[in-house]
Amino acid sequence: MQGRPSVGSWMRPVPELKYLNADNVARYRLIMRFFYENHSKLKYWLKPSEVYGGICAWGLLEEYTEEQCQRDLEVLTEWGNLTSRHDGGRAGSIEEYLRKRFRYQMTPYAVEIERMLEALEQIQGYGGSLEPALLERIAGYIAQIQAARGTFAPGAALQLWKDLQGAFRQLHESASDYLGSLQTARAEELMLTDAFLAFKDTLSQYLRDFVRGLQRFGAHIEAAFRDTPSETWNAFLAAISADAARLPILEEAPSEAERSARLAEEWSVLRQWFVGTETEPSDVHYLERQTKDTIARVVRYALAIQDRHRIGVSRRRELEQVGRIFLALDNAADAHRLGAYMFGLYPTRHFQGEVETASDSADLSMWAETPVVRTLRARLRGPRRAGTTEAIRSTQRQRTHAMAEILARKQQEADLVAAWVRRRRLRMSELGPLNPDQRRILLQWIGACLVHQSKSARTPDGLSVRLKLPEGGVRTQLQFTDGTLELPDFELVIEEEATS
Repeated sequence: MQGRPSVGSWMRPVPELKYLNADNVARYRLIMRFFYENHSKLKYWLKPSEVYGGICAWGLLEEYTEEQCQRDLEVLTEWGNLTSRHDGGRAGSIEEYLRKRFRYQMTPYAVEIERMLEALEQIQGYGGSLEPALLERIAGYIAQIQAARGTFAPGAALQLWKDLQGAFRQLHESASDYLGSLQTARAEELMLTDAFLAFKDTLSQYLRDFVRGLQRFGAHIEAAFRDTPSETWNAFLAAISADAARLPILEEAPSEAERSARLAEEWSVLRQWFVGTETEPSDVHYLERQTKDTIARVVRYALAIQDRHRIGVSRRRELEQVGRIFLALDNAADAHRLGAYMFGLYPTRHFQGEVETASDSADLSMWAETPVVRTLRARLRGPRRAGTTEAIRSTQRQRTHAMAEILARKQQEADLVAAWVRRRRLRMSELGPLNPDQRRILLQWIGACLVHQSKSARTPDGLSVRLKLPEGGVRTQLQFTDGTLELPDFELVIEEEATS
């Protein structure tokens, strides 16, 4: 573990970067890339003739001479990108003996600059990913620190700290990059296309799995930080500092105070990311909220695409059929009844106010809602009489009744799903009469499977549902309490996924 550079070093110029924007940038970039490729092959010191031969072999510079190569090497040495030493070998000619002969090597700054440029050349978009396994790995490292209770073998604490920091850095950077990629203009354009509908379910499930990992392992890590005595963490940091002090470092090593302060600062950042502060929630909370907002945005875009398709559907044939039915009627009374059935009753009056819904389910039909009773009062043109008051109405009874109905409906759905899970296989032709709630669950499973190429899906309850298409396209009819539905004779295979 090396010492942290002083603040004053942040203000100095960096001459090692001059070659990236100099007049002869093409020549300098080729020379430095040639040195970097040989550095990667563990060949550090190069002669000017080797550099010149390698540059000419690429064939990218015309009329490039060995004297120009020698001057470029001297300029790069002056800027701090190369370091030189005298070549004490035998000379092959008088000119070579009279000329100062040097070998050149890249400086550490130059190696990092070329490594950065190589990484920048590979970047295509944000990249990144959401990996709950990294959270599980971090939780495992924290558990190892707790189990050690301040006793570590030589080098074990430093290696554990490197693994913990690596997993934490990968989690933070990968999640930020992935969520950032979903906010780009290109992602916005993709979400407005029809092809996004096939990708929507997979993306939503991917984000939901990450949220579950955050909720599970994030809370576990936060509890570990809060419940473990500070002496355990201090002993771990002291063991890291002792391991770092034993490492042989040729450069100037940091002092014990500097190393301990750096470790305490890095540990504070890690703890704050999972625990937060007294005034601000943890970064896990922000990451979870941002992921949920992304899921909501994905769903909104998918609904917008579906609404656009519905708007563009022509109803000409339906209207022509309605017109023919109207022409076949014999009296005006039947025509009025048909018109009321098709287009509603006119005129209507709409009353605005707070509607007490019995359920928040989006699949609940408006006809299943309880009627809203409104008391109409006389409209007085004069001002309201001063001093009159109105009693506060209590809605506790209505809310208790609505909650009981919702819980009862949820329990019925859970019992239904449990019965189907016990059957393992559901063939449409073998099902008896079903009610509308059973139809809704069944069609949701079938629809979720059809949008995937594997014809399988996972439900929010943790069930794995796989759809088998009927051979020869055999169709059947499902009987419901409110009608009949014709569909292919699908077979659903339901399995419970094992929870880790």
